[in-house]
Amino acid sequence: MTLTDRLNRLLQGLPRTGPDAPEGLQDLLERLAVCLPTFVRQALASRHRRLIVEVDDTTGHLLLATGQAQEAIGEFDLNATTTLPGVVDERGRDHGHTTVLLLPQDAILTRTVSFPAQVRSNLHQVLQHELDRLSPFQPHEVVFDYTLRPGSKQANRLTLDLALCRRDHLEGWIKRMADAGSPIDRISWRGAWPRANLMPVQERPSRRKNAFGMNGVLAIMTILLALSILLTPVWQKNRIAQALETEVRNTRTQAVAVDELRQELEQARRGSTAVLQQKWDQPPILKMLRELTDRLPDDTWIQSFEYNQGQVDLRGESGQATALIAILEQAPGIDGVSFKSPVTQIARTGSERFNISFRFTNQGED
Repeated sequence: MTLTDRLNRLLQGLPRTGPDAPEGLQDLLERLAVCLPTFVRQALASRHRRLIVEVDDTTGHLLLATGQAQEAIGEFDLNATTTLPGVVDERGRDHGHTTVLLLPQDAILTRTVSFPAQVRSNLHQVLQHELDRLSPFQPHEVVFDYTLRPGSKQANRLTLDLALCRRDHLEGWIKRMADAGSPIDRISWRGAWPRANLMPVQERPSRRKNAFGMNGVLAIMTILLALSILLTPVWQKNRIAQALETEVRNTRTQAVAVDELRQELEQARRGSTAVLQQKWDQPPILKMLRELTDRLPDDTWIQSFEYNQGQVDLRGESGQATALIAILEQAPGIDGVSFKSPVTQIARTGSERFNISFRFTNQGED
């Protein structure tokens, strides 16, 4: 598999959520970062810090996340005028940070909905128009996000999970965080699917950048290029070997097919030869009938005549059936003459009923 194929598979596996999904580059970089050494991951993660505001009524518990690690740095009151802890500005001074508002699960209304597959390209607009039907709220009263459930692209319908939250529950926090100098980039909740974001696209801060910043992107691309240079010869040899193996397999299949055809032709030739040989070895039946006609007495007639591969079976009546044995044995090509059953007398006519068998061959043919 080439490097391009691997990258395509990574892109295809990205979770699809919301109207701006997939957030391709960020997800891709995070997936690739898992393959990097620990010190490289730590260096890249330090350039992408997240301020998580875990909402509990009017209090926000602040967590500063670096990679997978989280550090509690204090609380933030919705109704107060206090500023964010200085550690937020201090650690985010060089590379900044993104802000995530984390809501409790009971603040979110979720449901599973289904739409015709034809609306895939305009799914966000369709959902926005259908919100009053899908929920007890009007579209301007809520914010929402969705994620498509896995399914075939040829399916007739799309199944998705829809999440909604009342806008009036969020507006205070959105304004409070913007006033504090850390506008909200993402609104999520406990138990949300990966990369869920209730924050409307048009209201997200324009300063938002890729997950690792430009330097992180360049670092990862450099590593990928180095890996591609080192692994390309191996991949090329592997592809050549696979191509040769496929060619050998196809050649072997063709050879087997040719051999089977040759065997069928040979079998057909043998069959036709056997038929011709059998026909050639077949004794002349007309000659035998002529011999029987000439040699049998006038008071003898045949009621049945059976011939099977040289063996003849005669049934009939004669004035002297016992004399037929000697008469038939004198005919050329006839031998092994015998009665198959005892001769019986016919009281009404005085004739004798007989059943004689013998072999007829070409040996007596001139």
